[in-house]
Amino acid sequence: MEGMASYGLGNCFRGLCGYKKAIGFYNRCLTVAKGLANKEISRSLEGVALANLGHAFDCLGDYKQAEIYHRLHLSIAKEMRDKSGEGDAYTGLGNVFQGLGNFKKAEEYYSLGLSIAKDERNKEAVALAYLGLANASRNLGDTKNAVKYSNLQLTCAKELGNKYIGKGAYCNLGHIYKSLGDFKKSIEYFKRYLEIAKDFGDLEGEGAAYGGLGSAFDSLGDFETAVYYHDQHLDIAKKIGDKDGEAIAHGNLGNAYLSLGDFKKALYYYLHRLSMAKDLGDKAGEGRAYGHLGRTYQHIGDYDKAMVYYDRRLCIAQELEDKAGEGAACGNLGTVSQNLRDYMKAIDCHKQQLRIGKEIGDKGMLGRAYSNIGQCFEMLKSLPEALENYQTSVKVFNEMRSLLQSEDQWKIGFRNECNQAYTGLWRVLLKQEKLTEALVAAEEGRAQSLADLIKSQYGLQECQYSGKFLEKENGMLNSTSSSTIFLAVNVFENQVDIWLLSREKPVLHRKRKLDHHRAKNANETLQSLIQFSYENMGVRAKVKCENRSLDALHKQRSVVERLSKTCSQPINQEGNLPLATLYSYVIAPVLDLIDGDEIIIVPDGPLWLAPFAALLNPFFRYLCESFRVRVIPSITSLKMIADCPEYHSGLGALVVGDPDVTKVTNSYGDQLKPLPFARKEAQLIGQILNAVPLTGKLATKCEVLKQISSVAVVHIAAHGRMETGEIALSPNPERKSQIPAEEDYMLAMTDVMNVKLRAKLVVLSCCHSGRGEIKAEGVVGIARAFMGAGARSVLVSLWAIDDEATLEFMKNFYHNLVKGRSSSESLNHAMKCLRESEKFSDVKYWAPFTLIGDDVTLSTNNKKSGPHRETQETDR
Repeated sequence: MEGMASYGLGNCFRGLCGYKKAIGFYNRCLTVAKGLANKEISRSLEGVALANLGHAFDCLGDYKQAEIYHRLHLSIAKEMRDKSGEGDAYTGLGNVFQGLGNFKKAEEYYSLGLSIAKDERNKEAVALAYLGLANASRNLGDTKNAVKYSNLQLTCAKELGNKYIGKGAYCNLGHIYKSLGDFKKSIEYFKRYLEIAKDFGDLEGEGAAYGGLGSAFDSLGDFETAVYYHDQHLDIAKKIGDKDGEAIAHGNLGNAYLSLGDFKKALYYYLHRLSMAKDLGDKAGEGRAYGHLGRTYQHIGDYDKAMVYYDRRLCIAQELEDKAGEGAACGNLGTVSQNLRDYMKAIDCHKQQLRIGKEIGDKGMLGRAYSNIGQCFEMLKSLPEALENYQTSVKVFNEMRSLLQSEDQWKIGFRNECNQAYTGLWRVLLKQEKLTEALVAAEEGRAQSLADLIKSQYGLQECQYSGKFLEKENGMLNSTSSSTIFLAVNVFENQVDIWLLSREKPVLHRKRKLDHHRAKNANETLQSLIQFSYENMGVRAKVKCENRSLDALHKQRSVVERLSKTCSQPINQEGNLPLATLYSYVIAPVLDLIDGDEIIIVPDGPLWLAPFAALLNPFFRYLCESFRVRVIPSITSLKMIADCPEYHSGLGALVVGDPDVTKVTNSYGDQLKPLPFARKEAQLIGQILNAVPLTGKLATKCEVLKQISSVAVVHIAAHGRMETGEIALSPNPERKSQIPAEEDYMLAMTDVMNVKLRAKLVVLSCCHSGRGEIKAEGVVGIARAFMGAGARSVLVSLWAIDDEATLEFMKNFYHNLVKGRSSSESLNHAMKCLRESEKFSDVKYWAPFTLIGDDVTLSTNNKKSGPHRETQETDR
């Protein structure tokens, strides 16, 4: 009884992840068992103690010690002719070799355990054997069997009515679907696993679930979220003494930090991963650590060291018959060979990776391999082979992306991760002088997730908008009379590629090489040039406080303005004035081809933040003095809007100004200040549009969201967040706390995406409303959210705007709008008005405003009054 009590306490502590305490009680049980007079009872209890000592050491990651105990248990079970004990010992040994990375041997022991469990009709033991076989199959790259065994495990759990026994299947299925590229399903399975682990107080399972979620978000390119989950896994592993879990978490954190460009942190975590794997005798983990270190040294540029680590990774993977590891190592060796310009060797490596990817059904591996082979052939100038591989890569990635369904953020991250294939495809088509096909390829890769959102909101069919409409007579080229400039930043060739589309004319292409200016690539060149243009204008693109007002320190006239008023001679287009240089890169090459007085621009990369209206020609004339300018995320998105004129049928206007933010601080802890001219602006626009504005305490987040979906015009004059343009409104009144939570007042991108807008025009008269994170998708910020929610056009600002100047600008804009002028005409008139004024002629006052989307006009019906409300004074 003393022995059984010790055994029971050991089980309790093992269930609570107190493995060291559990070992103490199991050892007490073992000592008692050996001292019993009855040999049969003694050996039976001894076997039970040994089995559980093996399981406890397995949980601690001490596989060598675990193997000793499981083998001792196996010996006693055979001696006692205890078939159930023998099967348990085989499953335990399977766990040991799984932990040591010897997946073939693990599979053999799990099969022996399964056979005995079936003979004994022990369904719980059968389920555990299936779990082991699913793990081994997954690590051996046998996806088909991994799925089969996981589903069989779940069937056993349902028959037993014990969902805890089936939890491991969800973990395996999470990893399997991640490798298959179905990240949505992967995350669903990991969340189910996490839920069960939490319900049963299983800390080890909880940690493993966090690790799986982190890996899934890492694959989606959401590295900050990945770090969060891997940190959770590491904390739990340390808390319960799970050395194996701790080692895995270190490796995963290294992956996330490597992707974030923090090489120092990545090396720190990878070296810990390697050291722990060696201590545990975990050959598979050691191999993975070598692969991680190779990637880090490759990023640093130490290719010789990277090659050494990749070779070690490959040897261990082949020794352990780890197909997924072997494929990853081959791909890594291929990319290093590409860096060293040994393209034929690189192609051989990537073809090996391709073979393995097909064998194990890893779509992500296939997509990367095809893309890298395409790039190698491109460098060898074998363009047909490059084109074929890029096309196949894009096809694979599009299939994977479609599995993400409505998960917008995941699609954005995934598209960013596989950008090389999409850009490579249009680049090779251009080199083959297939101008229209190249444009189609570039367009199909542009703002994909936004197009999906618009399709969903408008109820459009997928097949209509494949991008091929560009080649058809009734396509985009005939839906607008404006010249459209489609821009693509070509990092490979350090240039900007420019397509010009004009009504009933063939597609034309020009390119413009960029000066390096000490930058690494074309994106960095353009980014630094745009930042320099902001500084030259005296704008506060990087202010800490999200404040619409510019202070006295920024009232000086910009360099560009001073020179433009004093210099009557044309300047060299290669001069150091950034607005002139930007003009020479994106407008000058196609200027002679532009018809009419309007330009539609499809920006790419950093060019989304370029103040196009203010670009200077050689004679110091701004672009907006010759053309009306607006931008669109993609040609497809504009065609969708043009095809659905009846969708935007809302009436009336929602006008918001100077919300009460006296209790709100920004992310830097600064108190937000009232915006007196924003309030005047809202009151003035309310009069023009015959709508009662929401100001002060009335301008709450809940009230804005309540009204926003039914109106034709939305105008918000408020504080905007520097990073994303998200808008600070008055806190919801039901919350009485002194310091309101951010979700109570901040109009976030997710809030906007969750409503169905009918607005023809949204005007975000806030700082930074045109800004956001630049991805392959475009700028991911509040403006994109409004477009995705159904807005036909959005007027935004690129930097911190002056409160008083913006009042004047918007007054002029709306006066022109209600006269029947289009939004682009009204915008041009407002810019001209400020440019010619004495007080606000500096470019920083009128140039931040950018019109995105369609060129709308307001009908008389759209000025219908909203519901009457009493206004009230609020503290400034």
